[in-house]
Amino acid sequence: MNVSRNISQTQASIIAFTTSVLTLLTTFGFASLLRVAQPAGARPASVAPAHEVALTGDAQQGRHLFLMNCAHCHGDDARGDEGPDLHGLRKTNQRIHQIITAGIKGEMPSFAKKLNDSDIQALTSYLRTLHS
Repeated sequence: MNVSRNISQTQASIIAFTTSVLTLLTTFGFASLLRVAQPAGARPASVAPAHEVALTGDAQQGRHLFLMNCAHCHGDDARGDEGPDLHGLRKTNQRIHQIITAGIKGEMPSFAKKLNDSDIQALTSYLRTLHS
């Protein structure tokens, strides 16, 4: 009788462990699906909405650089998130260059080591296509 009781306890432990693992896998599986799924009407970051100007040359490269370096704070559409909305900027190209290279203390990091002058010129060209 004692042997069958040990087997039952072992089986119960295996069932409990298996159930726990399956529950965790299911939970994380659904979480990853929710994270990947986009809400209705959402568009991938690489697809420009119909109201945006078709980008060419520097501005197209600038958009790519923006998405890789700036969108996490300014949003994919540059309408602002943690960082401000960048549509309709009223800053000179020189001031934009200065802000990107030096950053803003406590608000925005410097990109001087990551972006060269031609990258910043391309970014500025892209920013100039953004209108309010």
